[in-house]
Amino acid sequence: MYRYDSIDHTIVQARVAQFRDQTRRYLANELSEDEFRPLRLQNGLYIQRHGPMLRIAVPYGLLSARQLRTLADVTRRYDEGVGHFTTRQNLQLNWVKLPQVPDLLADLADAELHAIQTSGNCIRNITTDHFAGVAADEIADPRPWAELLRQWSTFHPEFAYLPRKFKVAISGSREDRTALLVHDLGLQLVRNDGGELGFAVYAGGGLGRTPLLASKLNDFLPWQHLLTYCEALLRVYNRFGRRDNAYKARIKILVKAVGSEEFARQVDAEWAHLKDGPSTLTEAEVDRVAAQFAAPNYENLASEDLCHVAFQREDKAYARWVERNVHAHRVPGYAAVTLSLKKPGASPGDATSAQMEEAAELAERFSFGEIRVSHEQNLILADVPQRDLYTIWQRAKATGLASPTVGLLADLICCPGGDFCSLANAKSLPIAEAVLDRFADLDYLHDIGEIELNISGCVNSCGHHYLGAIGILGVDKHGEEWYQITMGGAQGNAAVIGETIGPSFAAADVPDVIEQLIETYLVRRHVDERFSDTVRRIGLEPFRTSVYSNTTSQRRSANA
Repeated sequence: MYRYDSIDHTIVQARVAQFRDQTRRYLANELSEDEFRPLRLQNGLYIQRHGPMLRIAVPYGLLSARQLRTLADVTRRYDEGVGHFTTRQNLQLNWVKLPQVPDLLADLADAELHAIQTSGNCIRNITTDHFAGVAADEIADPRPWAELLRQWSTFHPEFAYLPRKFKVAISGSREDRTALLVHDLGLQLVRNDGGELGFAVYAGGGLGRTPLLASKLNDFLPWQHLLTYCEALLRVYNRFGRRDNAYKARIKILVKAVGSEEFARQVDAEWAHLKDGPSTLTEAEVDRVAAQFAAPNYENLASEDLCHVAFQREDKAYARWVERNVHAHRVPGYAAVTLSLKKPGASPGDATSAQMEEAAELAERFSFGEIRVSHEQNLILADVPQRDLYTIWQRAKATGLASPTVGLLADLICCPGGDFCSLANAKSLPIAEAVLDRFADLDYLHDIGEIELNISGCVNSCGHHYLGAIGILGVDKHGEEWYQITMGGAQGNAAVIGETIGPSFAAADVPDVIEQLIETYLVRRHVDERFSDTVRRIGLEPFRTSVYSNTTSQRRSANA
């Protein structure tokens, strides 16, 4: 993984010292709230419902065991012992105290961590595939390119005050696992007919108030021009993106307004001034960064470990965990493992300090000292010898990290919602807990099969509800919390924005609604047909009919 050089260390330490003085001046009433706001946002600090929330960057979702231990330590010392991993592969602390934040940032800096550009109208944390470097369907490792983009975008003076936040995802595999098409900028590694490496470039995706899928601007951008083309694209957005209306300031609104072909033309016109300029990537520079992502020293193992196979036959619980939480690896004898952060009774994506420390220990002992954060709010051990899987399962089970539900309904995505976020219209976490309680039976979950259920507490869609086969969106109705249901969403290569099925439901009815949707699917599905496939085949009407004729709040109020 990437290691800081002297320049990185100097920059991050200088930012900590700068923010320490800014915080001191604010607490001494030498800076007003309006003056302090942009300064704290540049350091990932929000003022949420109950107080400051700090969002810590995890660039492209990759952590060393030492870094994860540091996150565990600051979570225990500066928060209440629980951190929240987000869909953008970051960690949020919801109970920090403002006077202590500079000390917290200093501790992070010592472990090559920071909170820079995790908020504000700038280029945010760049995300990628949590199986990068180990996936069998990988075209090229996206991590070096993500690191090059990180170095280029951090503190870029021209893009420190964009019309709105700007999110970038990069995928190196044939199957998209990054939600590429709902990002402001999506980069797909591809090879042309001559085998040369480049990028398909997408722009204008996003969820929120106006959910849109990104448009392709360029079929093949040679890798040498990655930074210059991105700079051209951002210049066009910075010049023409709206600043008079925060709801219409994202690049997706600009691309939609002018049309993708015209936007691509404007980018090309701007690129003509930058192409082959100083930011053109060289082979030496790419090799310098790529060397830090070299494959670990894999052992020469049998393609299937016999002890692992024997344990699967003898232990049903272990076999179920392997089925859901163990993933194929490109190197024989190895596997990737999901440590689930979807333990019953805990908020999805939350990890205690003890769980982080255990995950760090497992990474150090069994996965070359590295761990990943996934878009689905779980932790990944990417390089595990199959002989160690049974031991990992036992240890993960003891610390609540072994829920065998990856890809199932209980592996739901959820934002913090109204319990923490001041933007939320409704609470997300109690809804998630109620749904998980209703679907606690593992046999039933496995019978239902693969299904994505995503929950957002407001239209900003931090829980990506529009991409769920079932999505739940919290809305405010006359001061009460109600919930809209969307269906038919999907991420990946065939991404689809889900459709609202009708009027919203009272909070108490949501578990019943989800159960009705599932029961309708189980009755109508074909053999081996997934939920999303059934929805596409029969449409939404059978599901609508079921939930609106069997739900208490809808019978009480047809206009609810």
